[in-house]
Amino acid sequence: MHITALFTTAFIVGLSGAMMPGPLLTATMVSSAERGWGAGPQIVLGHALLELTLVAALLAGIAQFLMRPTVTMVIALVGGIFLVYLGITMIKDVWSGRLTTINTDPAQPTSSPVTMHPVLAGILISLFNPYWSIWWATVGLGYLTLSLRSGAVGIAAFFSGHILSDLLWYTLIAVTVSQGQAFLSPRIYRAVLVGCGMFMLVLGIGFLYSGLSS
Repeated sequence: MHITALFTTAFIVGLSGAMMPGPLLTATMVSSAERGWGAGPQIVLGHALLELTLVAALLAGIAQFLMRPTVTMVIALVGGIFLVYLGITMIKDVWSGRLTTINTDPAQPTSSPVTMHPVLAGILISLFNPYWSIWWATVGLGYLTLSLRSGAVGIAAFFSGHILSDLLWYTLIAVTVSQGQAFLSPRIYRAVLVGCGMFMLVLGIGFLYSGLSS
């Protein structure tokens, strides 16, 4: 596949995945509301660092290991527990008042920051998302196989296209949330945060069910 085609198709496939609702999108919305739009690129940075490490590992030949049923089950169970924890913690923080509204005055930093740094959140949420691992062991590995035919330039084209889609989409979401949150009443804002927490909780339960039934 030509370098331009690698970059373009990787961008489109990556964008379609980024636009799907998931824990990383939820984390971007919550973190950018608390920290500002810069949290979006920081989450993508953590996500990209993990993916770069995984690309190196996949090239070293661990794809078959990730596809083993036992490994998939463990990833789903651990990921489900992690997402349930995040969801419960988020809901508890809203009800306890730790997560209220964003402080738009830079001279007075918020007293209720997100408990996890965006870069770390990008790494951990991606790591404990079982669908992320499965995608890379299947679709991602296929792209890497095609990219290898063009050497290092091909791999760079694929990876840059994939990450750029994440960067553009999550930055857009972060800017929208950080700008729009100032126009939300505290009650609506708390409701949105509770909704995000419930989404994390339900998604985590779904992962646990998937792991236990596999």
